[in-house]
Amino acid sequence: MMKKYLVLICLVTSVILITIASYFYPGGSLIDKNSIGFQWSKNFLSNLFTRKAINGSANPGWIWALIGMAFHSVGYGIFFINMSKKIPSKQWASILKYIGAANIIFIFLIATPLHDLGTISIILTLLGLFTITIFLLQSKLHLLKVCCIICLLTYYSFFTLYGFGYLGLTVIMQKVYIICSMLLVVGLEYFTKYEDFTQIKAGGQKLQAKNH
Repeated sequence: MMKKYLVLICLVTSVILITIASYFYPGGSLIDKNSIGFQWSKNFLSNLFTRKAINGSANPGWIWALIGMAFHSVGYGIFFINMSKKIPSKQWASILKYIGAANIIFIFLIATPLHDLGTISIILTLLGLFTITIFLLQSKLHLLKVCCIICLLTYYSFFTLYGFGYLGLTVIMQKVYIICSMLLVVGLEYFTKYEDFTQIKAGGQKLQAKNH
């Protein structure tokens, strides 16, 4: 039973631990170095992962954030591996499986001094969600189709705002895309099955997938 809900357990645990970490964050943000505490509308989540806060004070909450990110990375990794078992195309199923395995490492790196390398996980996650969306668009899961498209748009909006230097909006959009992504992951994990994807379009024809 626990194995069935492992993704959900990991993500919920991650949210709880990161929320605890935000409570202990002393203060400071890229927008206001003298701000007090962690402000969800002004601080990036990455601020929680450093041992010293932006205002120069020791950050006792970093260990909670580190553990929280570990649960987050495992949850996403397991999700993509599980989704690979539902995709009838062996080629794309393998890609999702590799994305899942890689994300367990790269998502966790975001919470370490190798943060910049860890951002590769965002690209991998986008690739994985885009792949799943392509297959969903050929299914009858209409609500999840809309959810996938909205989620991808929040990612692209984040990158656009960041690229144009709108830090204030970027901080908020970071929370939006993370929440949308987590909700989508839970929806795809628990409300899809292999039978939903057994017919895919390839070269204008529908191919019946072979049983695994």
